Amino acid sequence: MINNKEKYTHFIKAEAQRLGFLSCGISKAGFLEEEAPRLEHWLNQNYQGEMKFMEEHFDKRLDPRLLVHGAKSVISLLINYYPSQTQNPDSYKISKYAYGKDYHNVIKKKAVKLLKAIRVEIGDVPGRAFIDIAPIMDKAWAAKSGLGWLGKNSNLLTQQVGSFYFIAEIIIDLELEYDNPTTDHCGTCTACIDACPTQAIIAPYVVDGSKCISYYTIELKDNLPMELKGKMDDWMFGCDVCQDVCPWNRFSKAHSEPLFTPYPELLSYSKKDWEEITEETFSAVFTNSPLKRAQWQGVKRNIDFLK
Repeated sequence: MINNKEKYTHFIKAEAQRLGFLSCGISKAGFLEEEAPRLEHWLNQNYQGEMKFMEEHFDKRLDPRLLVHGAKSVISLLINYYPSQTQNPDSYKISKYAYGKDYHNVIKKKAVKLLKAIRVEIGDVPGRAFIDIAPIMDKAWAAKSGLGWLGKNSNLLTQQVGSFYFIAEIIIDLELEYDNPTTDHCGTCTACIDACPTQAIIAPYVVDGSKCISYYTIELKDNLPMELKGKMDDWMFGCDVCQDVCPWNRFSKAHSEPLFTPYPELLSYSKKDWEEITEETFSAVFTNSPLKRAQWQGVKRNIDFLK
């Protein structure tokens, strides 16, 4: 006889698949005991740089029950963003996650649809959908839910499709069947550590965020430090090096989400096109693009530094 937990869990995973999520894993809501000292050490070393938001809501980051009172389960969701097309080789580089529309809106809508479907099927259970702008350790929860393991580059890795996907969570006051974590399959590989242009991966599984090209090109608001000259590998927004060299990403498959379809200009622009782009053109062409995070001024600063 199927119990309610099994029935509800089966429904949630089937509905997640129907909505286009790559995979869905579930873990018991509680305090992240192993992650707490790691996060504290990471912050104490100032690896967050100017990302002051990482210092906020320390307790909430470690306990989802402080985000949703009475929460019993964390539903972790992955959605693929690996593109089938690539940029013009004569261009400044942009991280693949930023090729299409802003993923925050795309994923939030899907996660909210899943939460609504749960309430229609099961009842008006308290819960909230979260993406990476909330104080939640999404990779840790995805790993606890068996969706992958945290690699030496600190990204969530899977044997099936690598690491080019976004993570979302639904924290809910509902008991479900829980998945088990998977094992680490990085082995002796150090490809990501060896390839990082700025040596931001300072030790296996430890990334100094303040040295990462993604941090420099998106989060840092001041001028780029001169010691970076010649080390940026032409990245103007984000960086994919540690993912591109990961052997598990040989198994990446192209996504099927229309809203992640690359902006045509993003694929076709040459370095000269980017160097000549005006603020008006940038705002008009890249509406709802993740590039808006750095704004035109930030993109222009990055390009001028790379020239």
